[in-house]
Amino acid sequence: MTYRAPISDMLLSLNHGAGLKAAMEAGHYGDFDGDIVSAVLEEAGKFATDVLAPLNKVGDEHGIKLSDGKVTTAPGWPDAYKRWTEGGWNAVSGPEDFGGQGLPLAINAACTEIWSAANVAFGLCPLLTASAMEALDAHGSDELKKIYLEKLVSGEWTGTMQLTEPQAGSDVGALRTRAEKQADGTYRIKGTKIFITYGEHDMTDNIVHFVLARLPDAPAGTKGISLFLVPKFMVNEDGSLGARNDIFASGVEHKLGMHASPTCTMTMGDHGGAIGFLVGEENQGMRCMFTMMNQARLGVGLEGVGVADRAYQQALSYAQERKQGRALGNKGDGSDAIFVHPDVKRMLMRMRAQTAAARTICYATAVAIDVSTRARDPKVRADAAARAALLTPMAKGYSTDIGNEVAYLGVQVHGGMGFIEETGAAQHYRDARITAIYEGTNGIQAIDLVTRKLAANGGASVWALLDELSAIVKQVEASNDPAFGTTGVKLREALEALTRTSKWLLERLPSAPNEALAGATPYLQQFGATLGGCMLASEALAAKSDGIADAGRYVSLARFFAENIAVQAGALERTVTESAESVAAADAVLLG
Repeated sequence: MTYRAPISDMLLSLNHGAGLKAAMEAGHYGDFDGDIVSAVLEEAGKFATDVLAPLNKVGDEHGIKLSDGKVTTAPGWPDAYKRWTEGGWNAVSGPEDFGGQGLPLAINAACTEIWSAANVAFGLCPLLTASAMEALDAHGSDELKKIYLEKLVSGEWTGTMQLTEPQAGSDVGALRTRAEKQADGTYRIKGTKIFITYGEHDMTDNIVHFVLARLPDAPAGTKGISLFLVPKFMVNEDGSLGARNDIFASGVEHKLGMHASPTCTMTMGDHGGAIGFLVGEENQGMRCMFTMMNQARLGVGLEGVGVADRAYQQALSYAQERKQGRALGNKGDGSDAIFVHPDVKRMLMRMRAQTAAARTICYATAVAIDVSTRARDPKVRADAAARAALLTPMAKGYSTDIGNEVAYLGVQVHGGMGFIEETGAAQHYRDARITAIYEGTNGIQAIDLVTRKLAANGGASVWALLDELSAIVKQVEASNDPAFGTTGVKLREALEALTRTSKWLLERLPSAPNEALAGATPYLQQFGATLGGCMLASEALAAKSDGIADAGRYVSLARFFAENIAVQAGALERTVTESAESVAAADAVLLG
């Protein structure tokens, strides 16, 4: 089956669960016309269904080819990318001064989910370009912006992010790529980068690489890293392409999934060194790169949502078609569709509920980023920036964990046929796996959540968010709607458990940091499950209040999440607060 963007679900999530409507009513989006959101998503959905989704399996089966330093993408890829840029999709949230449409990041986030669901390997390319645009716009010189930004915004050129080296993965401070300043103000860069997504391809005639490197006299560690813009082809004064720069793909990886996305080893220095241009200030590269990474982390979270929704849609369709066994009480001849079996329904409900929760967490992150840059009041902007910082590790970590689980369940619903490549369920499972690894592993996201985001300002951002979630639970409790079942009770218990866990971690961080870190991952899971449950309840209340015809299904979805997933918060509290000693015993168990 092909993919169909769930526009009504996305709009409810965006406007109510994520708070876009409230932010617009508060004036944080200026004169932005919210009525166009539905039209944008409808058109994005059509493009995804008609152009991108049919290429998903083609790309997986064909993969990419490297020959003489040039990468050839799968059949149809260059044409699809050309149609993508002609449709203006790369410029959705780009700066208007450089040809962008200037639409909110929240709208682009919803589009990113759509691209990821239709064809995640394709959507990965513009995701990195968007991050490159953001870094250049925020930190680049006026001269660099004039030459490169408009081309990146339009999508005529694509961007990459080059951090990783063989000895420097998550430990970026260990990188060895060197940069030496030249008399003309440029830099000569020599080194090797690995795992570079779309580092080389045939979809555009130029690629703009953003490379981290170290100057000869730079301080050790991350304090001595600088960021450089390194084009594949140099640009002449008239804007035409000039000489080939000394940066080449020397290898491509053969991967578990994402076969259509070239993952390259990039070599600089075989011919004297790649010519690069400083972005920002010397030795301030990590600050500049984090601008790219934070956007990319939200984008990867949306990849998790997109793959999850695609896997869910396919599993639901299969469950309605595949006949096996009989429903209890069926005395007739023949088999029933497996959809009638309670365990299959349980899996499908879990897939849908978790996908919906992850979607809203990601959208809420995008809305917070928007408000942090668009609101007039400095305090509102500062509070929104803190909210975005708090939500980002959950958007990336929780949503990609969900993407992996939902893709896993998709294979399970298919049964034996899910293990066969022919159905496509296995591709979703393979493609989803990387999302929990790149752009900072989910373990790193959990550490970031506990050590930086939770601890910021004594936990002020966390308490403010929990107060908002408590207000949602009160509304559920006050509704007295029997359709909610025990949703109010279960969410209240989850909130209370999360509050206790947060306080426990804050107390341990100064005196027993290893105890806190041992519980970081279950804390992220607890936070995500509680946050997601409350957000789904908020959407259900809004659907009822707005008189949406099928509001009942959103109530049922919120109830399922609360009674089947949010209830894990209590157990996760005990995992965080009681398991530090068992983790500390790992050396004796694993190395004894």
